[in-house]
Amino acid sequence: MEKLAVYPGSFDPITNGHLDIIRRGLRFFDRLIILIAYNPNKSGLFTIEERMDMIRTVIGADPRVTIDSSPGLMVPYAKEKGAQVILRGLRALSDFEYEFQMALINRRLDRDIETVFLMTGYKWFYTSSNLIKEAASHGGSVDL
Repeated sequence: MEKLAVYPGSFDPITNGHLDIIRRGLRFFDRLIILIAYNPNKSGLFTIEERMDMIRTVIGADPRVTIDSSPGLMVPYAKEKGAQVILRGLRALSDFEYEFQMALINRRLDRDIETVFLMTGYKWFYTSSNLIKEAASHGGSVDL
């Protein structure tokens, strides 16, 4: 049976930390759906289409990766696509509390869909989309 995971996030913009989770996630899963999810608590800098284009640019034509967007709940989306796992990245202890709450809610919605956490690589531990947006908005370089 094919192992399919959904990696949801705002990806506004996609970061090297996200790419690290994607690359490492593909070592565990046969296919990965990168899902641009709507988060009403975040204001987006880029449109959904721009984010999808950015992700396509950095991922390339990997047949194991699908890029999608959805305004709905994660669990029904994952179930509809046949995914068994929701993949999430963690950077710091501050991420854990929110992610833990989301994992518990998702588990309550459907016990057959698991949440798997990967710690981000040490090089990207302090990188976030918000920091990149802030640096860029003040004329700072966001290159490697």
